[in-house]
Amino acid sequence: MKCPFCSGKDNKVVDSRVSKDSTVIRRRRQCLDCGQRFTTYERVEALETYVIKKDGSREVFDRNKIKSGMLKALHKRPVPVTEVDEFLDALESSFQEQGLREIAVSKLGEAVMEKLRQLDGVAYVRFASVYREFRDVREFMDELEEVLAARKESSG
Repeated sequence: MKCPFCSGKDNKVVDSRVSKDSTVIRRRRQCLDCGQRFTTYERVEALETYVIKKDGSREVFDRNKIKSGMLKALHKRPVPVTEVDEFLDALESSFQEQGLREIAVSKLGEAVMEKLRQLDGVAYVRFASVYREFRDVREFMDELEEVLAARKESSG
């Protein structure tokens, strides 16, 4: 493991912890060359899942791509990043449990939107406006009205 500070290759593990769901091991390491500490994560390499895009092309599922989109939607919203990580962990686990080798981008997008709807209405609308490619303000307002109606039902 190469040190991110000095690129030294000699280090020692100072602490190891297993995640709540036992799928990831977090290791604190200390570089023997510069003394800096850094963290690594170890997880089982899963079978690759492919996303089938709207045009029919396939690309390898990229957790970071989805995380980036969700974090953009959640920018300056009161939702911890750990919520996003837990969702992505559960999503990837469901792929493995179901033996999914391919998933349509539409199913993936709907799953992300449903999670954002649960986490934060503003983030949901932000994501939906990009994902659904609203063409005008009316489409945007229709989506907002749905969110407001759902909020009203759940609180009243």
